[in-house]
Amino acid sequence: MAEDAPEKPDTKPGAYAPGTENVPDTEDEADRRRRRAQFLRELNEAKELRDRVQPRRARAARMRQQMRMRTFRW
Repeated sequence: MAEDAPEKPDTKPGAYAPGTENVPDTEDEADRRRRRAQFLRELNEAKELRDRVQPRRARAARMRQQMRMRTFRW
């Protein structure tokens, strides 16, 4: 019996209908951007905390970065 039933279209949020050029929903895109911004804020906060907790390692990393920039060729 289940074989004869017509397929239901995918109606999940974020699903695309055939022939719609796969354009994301603006609400989904806004939500993705909001989550990404939150993630980046938390990542920067974690890096700052790590630098405060491990000042020697942070200083060494800064020195390595400066050396990389000094020796970089355009």
